Amino acid sequence: MLSSELAELAGVTVRTLRHYHRIGLLPEPPRSAGGYRRYDVGHLVRLLRITRLTALGLPLSALPAVLDDPAAAEELLDELDRQAAADVERLTARRAAIAALRRSGAPPDLGPELSRWRSTAAGRMPEDMARYEHEQLVLAGHLLGEEGAAGLAALFGEPAAFASLTTRFYALGPGTPDDEVTSLVDELAAHLEPLLARAAELPVLDPRASALMDELSEQTLRPVQHDVLRRVQQRLSI
Repeated sequence: MLSSELAELAGVTVRTLRHYHRIGLLPEPPRSAGGYRRYDVGHLVRLLRITRLTALGLPLSALPAVLDDPAAAEELLDELDRQAAADVERLTARRAAIAALRRSGAPPDLGPELSRWRSTAAGRMPEDMARYEHEQLVLAGHLLGEEGAAGLAALFGEPAAFASLTTRFYALGPGTPDDEVTSLVDELAAHLEPLLARAAELPVLDPRASALMDELSEQTLRPVQHDVLRRVQQRLSI
């Protein structure tokens, strides 16, 4: 039979046949006087075995040994089963995470540990502040890692405790009176000071973390807001 006939019978492409010839997986038959490869049923059987084994997930590099050694096939199947079990576990965890995101309404690009820290009034926040908060949480989640993000969320407690302070912070603008700005600095520092005393329990951050968070703030925040953060940091010596 011709290569096109063999490929059709086995459910593969002629290009696949040629690839198998190049890597030595399928013996190349002699050519006819007209220059055509002539395959027999033995080639078809070997090709069907190859197709079946690759469908199970066996890599092409392992097939030469497996095709000729039943013991090798058994060992490789054990490994494939372990890999498949790990894949099922990973996909099950992924589906659970997707379901949790759907239930919470949290954005998919934000880890669950910090997603609950999004302002509940996000729909009423200025667009630039909503974007800043979201990007800040994404960056913090990456810099802290899953364990660090969970630790930070546990350390700071419920977001509701910060709700009034964050609302006032996002409302700051050029027309905000100086006494209101100073009052907010005082309250933020008082609220954060006891929490920072316990922050030593958190994993050590990448040395670039502080600079990256500052850069994000400088790019997005209004001058008065950035000034508030700077004054709070000075007050807390961080």
